[in-house]
Amino acid sequence: GTVNVRKILGTDGREKLQMRLDLGVIQMELTGRPDGARPHGCDSLLDYHELQLREHTARTGTRHGYELSPEQCELLRDEAGMYYRRYLSLFVLGDYNAVARDTRRNLKVLDLCSHFARRDTDKLTMEQYRPYIMMMHVRALASIQFTAGRYDRALRLVKRGLADIRAFFERFGQAEAFARSGEVRILKRFAREIREKLPVDELKDLSRKLKKAIRDEAYEEAARLRDAIARLEADRASTGDERAPGVV
Repeated sequence: GTVNVRKILGTDGREKLQMRLDLGVIQMELTGRPDGARPHGCDSLLDYHELQLREHTARTGTRHGYELSPEQCELLRDEAGMYYRRYLSLFVLGDYNAVARDTRRNLKVLDLCSHFARRDTDKLTMEQYRPYIMMMHVRALASIQFTAGRYDRALRLVKRGLADIRAFFERFGQAEAFARSGEVRILKRFAREIREKLPVDELKDLSRKLKKAIRDEAYEEAARLRDAIARLEADRASTGDERAPGVV
């Protein structure tokens, strides 16, 4: 279950990425397409089809009518698999900017196929992987902030990611799957780790101020504090923080 990966210096003088597998090693480029290929003279098949789509739109005045054949969708899926292996390796090495780049790129593949695949099966085949790619994208972005000590920003990114994954399940009529999702569990665990780095327990501080406002009969201030506590408790509950008791 361990991802064994390293960076090496290639004979061309550029850094390469190597992932150890049971039967050998996969070597990948760190930028561009992982296998170094340039399909149709473009950085990737995704870039090629995005160019084709722009040319179709400029020629016809609409994106309507642009289609991806089953063969083209299959090649796009194969290419996305290369980027998956690379961003997984880069995450292990802590290169979160590159992980964010590659996960953002694979999300574009899903969007392209879901909009323009000729067959419905090709529209949906990769959608099962969207929560995982979304989770990895959010982990990368939040890890950048976490590493820099910007814990509030990191937590906001995780909360937004959880909301986006919930919306995904609801779009497919599977709202109940959110609670069972492994991707959700990973993000909630990360949210708890981030909260442990926050300097002061804001909920306790607000509760203390609320008690003082009630004691001083400052009822408008007390109402504002009650609202702030309710919002904070809702935020903590949404990220699975077990330290979110009912205060008032």
